[in-house]
Amino acid sequence: MKDIVEIRWHGRGGQGAKTASLLLADAAFNTGKYVQGFPEYGPERMGAPITAYNRISSERCTVHSNIYEPDYVVVVDATLLTAVDVTKGLKAEGAIIINTEKSPEEIRPLLKGYTGKVCTIDARKISEEALGKNFPNTPMLGAVVKVSGVVPEDQFLKDMEESFHHKFATKPQVIEGNMKALIRSMQEVQQA
Repeated sequence: MKDIVEIRWHGRGGQGAKTASLLLADAAFNTGKYVQGFPEYGPERMGAPITAYNRISSERCTVHSNIYEPDYVVVVDATLLTAVDVTKGLKAEGAIIINTEKSPEEIRPLLKGYTGKVCTIDARKISEEALGKNFPNTPMLGAVVKVSGVVPEDQFLKDMEESFHHKFATKPQVIEGNMKALIRSMQEVQQA
């Protein structure tokens, strides 16, 4: 991993992009990295486009701005591909990770000429099968870890299980479902 990895998340209010970015920051922090995880607030309403960010570094990071040239972009809602310029500033040596049932090859024409790696994951299907509802942030989080390598996978899964045990102490079935969603997404993410 290079010294600093920057990730920009695009989602809609209520889909958990902000939560996923904060969980990724926690997981990276647990591996000894310096982290930032923060949302960009606008009109906070359910369904409105939102942006969240991560900076993960092996050294203290003194930059505290939005991320304009990310290494990775995560698109939690594919409808944003036509509503927001999700590839703006995205480095060609990075990757874009999109929640869609389509293949990377089918999605590439929608990405305004982006030439880097395109990854897709059907986070809706995974979350509905593992959790019984559409909570795309958990599968997207697993896909980001798999594609970026920003956190060692085994350490990430261990940290997430501990976090879920704390967060869902009274709902053990939710812990199992979230872990299944993470593992499946790491196995099923397509890259091209």
